[in-house]
Amino acid sequence: MSKSETIYGLHAVEAALQNEPERFIELHVLKGREDNRLNSILHLAKRIGLPVQTANRRALDEKTHNARHQGVVARVKAAPTLNESDLDVILDKKGQSIFLLVLDGVTDPHNIGACLRTADAAGVDALIVPKDKSASLTSTARKVACGAAEAVPFIQVTNLSRTLKHIQDKGIWIVGTAGEATSTLHQAKLTGPMALVMGAEGKGMRRLTRENCDELISIPMAGEVSSLNVSVATGVCLFEIVRQRNL
Repeated sequence: MSKSETIYGLHAVEAALQNEPERFIELHVLKGREDNRLNSILHLAKRIGLPVQTANRRALDEKTHNARHQGVVARVKAAPTLNESDLDVILDKKGQSIFLLVLDGVTDPHNIGACLRTADAAGVDALIVPKDKSASLTSTARKVACGAAEAVPFIQVTNLSRTLKHIQDKGIWIVGTAGEATSTLHQAKLTGPMALVMGAEGKGMRRLTRENCDELISIPMAGEVSSLNVSVATGVCLFEIVRQRNL
């Protein structure tokens, strides 16, 4: 029997219906809910012949372990895990325009989801994480990503240091973020084929990850706060790269 997983939330379910309808097994919606946002999902379900079942709030809460499901819960076939070979396909396809985001040791699925959402908005070609000591693409991450999980390839690699070296061999400049870096985000030249590496909150990047970066940069901080949430910091960095690439 093939493995299945649960996805929930209006944006996550709608994006999955639009991009991967073949994965759907069953769809449950809150009994009595009628509005335009739900109607869009019901229309997509009808178009692919997916039966829709109604359920009370308690039943939906149980299916999602009391998560904020917004009255929409689906059971789908487990998504295939993307790995190093899938990354190579993306690298070959994008060539000199490649734009990657690497998260080293980010264990909170909420941050993974938020980074995915920002990565999609910034035009990132893929998000790379290590298989160990990192959050995976859970239903929580998908919900927070608001549909970006279906748009941005989420690639798990066995050895992040080896992957970074492989990326460098392809001519991609690797920029890591570190609070003690002497060069700031706005001073660095952030154009061309690039991978941005963000470390975990508190610990930052691991030593081997740091050593494999071509350049380290910091975000200039003017107030009393010494650091930003990793998803916020990711957004700041990604859109400075976007700004420079569009000059």
